[in-house]
Amino acid sequence: MPIISSGRSAPSRNEDGNGGSAANGGGARILRATPPLHVALYQPEIPPNTGNIARTCAATHTPLHLVEPLGFRLTDRYLKRAGLDYWPHVSLRIHASFEALRTELVSSRMIYFSAHASRLYYEFCFLPGDCLVFGSETRGLPPEILDSEGDRIVQIPIDRSRVRSLNLATCVGAALFEALRQLACSHNESIFRVRPDLGTDLKPKQTS
Repeated sequence: MPIISSGRSAPSRNEDGNGGSAANGGGARILRATPPLHVALYQPEIPPNTGNIARTCAATHTPLHLVEPLGFRLTDRYLKRAGLDYWPHVSLRIHASFEALRTELVSSRMIYFSAHASRLYYEFCFLPGDCLVFGSETRGLPPEILDSEGDRIVQIPIDRSRVRSLNLATCVGAALFEALRQLACSHNESIFRVRPDLGTDLKPKQTS
């Protein structure tokens, strides 16, 4: 699993004990010089959720940021299992604190997702470079973060008389694809082109 750390010393080896780099396929890879979006998880607790989110980030060329403390070890087998064999395609960064994340993404807007927000996420105008920030599964985002960012807090609407909350991985998927849709439609942002078999560019078939 490729890992890059900020706010503390980066590990010299990956979880299998082997050194890795982007050149040999063992290290983190950012597939664009300036990715259209970032995803940040604030103190995530459940490894399969983070593993599934990592898979979504790999599929969309989106860097994933984890803010410590984490509720699991990065060597957790459930984390690896949820991410399957896609980890080499995930640009994963670990931050010792939320301030470390802010410092690294100083040019990005932080967009916060909370059940207590009044604005719906599909009514918000996402911009290239935005970082979508999600809280932990049991506590969400802390008040000290949300209280100072009232104009950039959004929610994913659900009927809470039936269901208390959505799974974190479901929330990230819904939010990320809506933001990517907006960027493609409103900002002519070239995200990526899909080829059914490999997920890369495909020229249209010639018709006679």
